[in-house]
Amino acid sequence: MPTAVCVGETMAVLSPEPGQPLEAANVLNVGIGGAESNVAIGFAAMGLDSHWVSRVGRDGFGTRILAELGQRGVDVSAVETDEAHPTGLYVKIPRTAQSAASVLYYRRGSAASAMGPQLLDRPDVANLLDRASLIHLSGITAALSDDCLAFLQAVLSRPRHGARVSFDVNWRPSLWAGRDPGILRELANQTDIVLVGRDEAELALGTGDDAAIRALLPDPEVVVIKNESTSAIALTKDGQRWEVPSLTVDVVEPVGAGDSFAAGYLSGVLLGLDQRASLRRGHVAAACTLVVAGDHGPLPSAPVLERILGCTDDEWSATSASRAGFAIAGQAIGVEAVRP
Repeated sequence: MPTAVCVGETMAVLSPEPGQPLEAANVLNVGIGGAESNVAIGFAAMGLDSHWVSRVGRDGFGTRILAELGQRGVDVSAVETDEAHPTGLYVKIPRTAQSAASVLYYRRGSAASAMGPQLLDRPDVANLLDRASLIHLSGITAALSDDCLAFLQAVLSRPRHGARVSFDVNWRPSLWAGRDPGILRELANQTDIVLVGRDEAELALGTGDDAAIRALLPDPEVVVIKNESTSAIALTKDGQRWEVPSLTVDVVEPVGAGDSFAAGYLSGVLLGLDQRASLRRGHVAAACTLVVAGDHGPLPSAPVLERILGCTDDEWSATSASRAGFAIAGQAIGVEAVRP
């Protein structure tokens, strides 16, 4: 079983009831959220040996994060608990008739922002990275602090012992205010697999053109460009181009879909699938999240997933997903595939 290690910050999430302004809320729902841990949850759901490496505060939020990830099959034994810094926090403000949805972040000085190269001195972390089949990183971590950037640089300079390193650009403009986004290109170019949305590439790399993106990132084995509801494209180092259209999805909420796509695609690569099948696997995983009101949608059963991945191109173009499940040309193929 391939071992996947995801590195990055996870925060506690507070949110009012849907449609309720923050200032009028008497109760806030508590959850957790983090791009890299979302991918780790996806890996665990797909049967990989999944691990998350980070730091949390010695507080109730940190305890909740560790417990929930553990319940979802992610190993958290290499997570460091910080006695001095708190777990990061963000507040999701729902859309109302008067305002758009927004987010408030309280992560400055968080335990995770204090990740530094010294974390690699811990035997449990070093040993885990040494035996990993895949190490998954994100541009979010690079923007949290100078220590975090140095930590990523240290991870990328370590001997890889045959492991692949994947990097999701995950552009967050508020984090890069006053910082040099050119760092993202430097980091990404030291990895093996890069994932980036076309809209992100325009802001973080200065171009949304496929060939230009690939030219800016010449060293990775493959660069995957996500076109949201249109398609995903894999550009390999040897010049091959693979494009797989997105599925037709009855979207409930888009949050977490990009992380689910990453878990689906990367798990396919780890399991030895070709680019076409791996991209399809990414689309299916993303669709499962798009049709639920959370960061993680349950995957199809193995027979349903196998049927979808084995579609002809015509069948694939006629495949859709909703809360009721997956269907090909309107014919349901396992109503258990997606649950509310």
